[in-house]
Amino acid sequence: MSATTTEAAPSPAAMSHPAVMRALSGLLMGMFVSILAGTVVSTSMPRIISDLGGNQAAFTWVITSTLLATTVSTPIWGKFADIMNRKLLIQLALVIFVLGSALAGFSQNTETLIIFRVLQGLGGGGLAALSQIIMADIISPRERGRYMGLFGAVMAVGTVGGPLLGGVITDAIGWRWNFFVALPFAIAAIFLLQRNLNLPALEKIKIKIDYLGMVLITGGISLLLIWVTMAGHEFDWDSTASYVMIGAAVIMLILAVIVELRVSNPIIPMTLFKNPTFSLAVIASIAVGVAMFGTSVFLGQYMQLARGATPTQSGLLTLPMIAGLLLASTFVGMLISKYGKWKAYMVFGSIALTVGMFLMGTIKYDTNYVLVSVYMFILGVGVGMVMQNLVLIVQNTVSPKEIGVASSGVTFFRSLGGTIGISVLGAVLATKITDGISAKAADIQQALVALGPSGAEVGKQLSSGVLPKVSELPDSVRVIIESVYGQGVADIFLVAAPLALITVLAIVFLPNRSLSTQTARERMAPGADDQTEDAPESLGTEAAENLIAVGEASIGAQGDLLTTGSIPQVGGNGQRRPDADN
Repeated sequence: MSATTTEAAPSPAAMSHPAVMRALSGLLMGMFVSILAGTVVSTSMPRIISDLGGNQAAFTWVITSTLLATTVSTPIWGKFADIMNRKLLIQLALVIFVLGSALAGFSQNTETLIIFRVLQGLGGGGLAALSQIIMADIISPRERGRYMGLFGAVMAVGTVGGPLLGGVITDAIGWRWNFFVALPFAIAAIFLLQRNLNLPALEKIKIKIDYLGMVLITGGISLLLIWVTMAGHEFDWDSTASYVMIGAAVIMLILAVIVELRVSNPIIPMTLFKNPTFSLAVIASIAVGVAMFGTSVFLGQYMQLARGATPTQSGLLTLPMIAGLLLASTFVGMLISKYGKWKAYMVFGSIALTVGMFLMGTIKYDTNYVLVSVYMFILGVGVGMVMQNLVLIVQNTVSPKEIGVASSGVTFFRSLGGTIGISVLGAVLATKITDGISAKAADIQQALVALGPSGAEVGKQLSSGVLPKVSELPDSVRVIIESVYGQGVADIFLVAAPLALITVLAIVFLPNRSLSTQTARERMAPGADDQTEDAPESLGTEAAENLIAVGEASIGAQGDLLTTGSIPQVGGNGQRRPDADN
């Protein structure tokens, strides 16, 4: 089998600012659609699962199914982006994403909801990978920060407005409408992409698509993630079913590696792992995925099940984390673009991520909300400084012909970490809740008896296995349930926190390369000075020097954050010249 692929024609001059803005309009709208469709249901998910008769396992599966589909499809979208029309691909991904979201609004049970969320995830994988790849076509790594304010604004509207809008819609007219709200924005995005996104003319050649590698990678990863999700409650971790699933997944992944090493055009080129920047970014992305997806998903549950908030209130209560993420990503992007330096910001971000995780592990159901807000803000700052910049530095070092697979590779491993994180942490939370309820059984029974005849109905609701509507429970019972969920959520933060330390180490040892001032198109032009990282660099002396330098900067910046509550501005008398070498 073969497909039409392309190689860049001679690159035109760098796009003007107005041209870049027009090209970005469709990407920004598509990004807004994907964020809105995801966040608008985040605060109402506990209500959705409760109305559909689902339990904690169903809650985890609804979230995991989307991430699973996103994870396994991301490298495939990335590879197609290297060999097919990127503009058509991102439009197709947008259609699939919104179609899955709209169908989810008609779900009658958690099973159908999970199926449609899988379809949504397939489109989401394309949007996540292709938006980063197309950005590399039109904006150089050094100039990327100049436009981060726009992406920050879109993220602000989508991530802040989505949960609030979702909460209002859920409380006013019902949660199903949350799945339909993104449709008009998706139509606008497709129109803007068609009109304004003009990628360069490409020369057509024939190339074989690695279908076998695609099947083996998808099958192996899917089977592994399904095992992680089901083990512990559908069957024991130490059981025949576990051994069969693990064995089959390992065999498929080993075969996938063999195939990828042998085929001429692999889905994930194994040669990428010779690049230390890519390899370390992958390690950091896995840990960031666990820390970010695996914990933020359960913040909605904490607010509603441990603090008795409504879906609307839950969206408001999680604003500090969103504010930290947006401020950090926007300002750090501007500083990176201005000075061309990225290492110190990312090291500090990874430290903030780790500190935030450990602090969130100390919360209880009745912890002062001001403290919880500070903890969430610090966690958001860490995520904002690290997440997207990992893709940026990988795009800066790989060959422009591998921008697609390299960008989607980082996104793939981040989604993989997030999917595993949600599955494992969801299982941990379910166990903690079960154990906590059992430990409080006597107190719950006493509270139910004190309620009289109405206590029997409350007891029936609690014993059904369906997620309770805590805000509607009698006060005497509600306090007990809130304390159990509060402790359970804190425990999963503590479980995930050590993984954040891996992110710190991986980022510390990242080669500190200067950001290119050329776009991917310009680097592919004949005679272009493409300074890519084709061979491993020495990580010894340079890493030690970087560790000392950025460690001092990070300690000082962390002190500024803790004393002023704002994002530190790196500069002053000790600032190196913007044109200094890294």
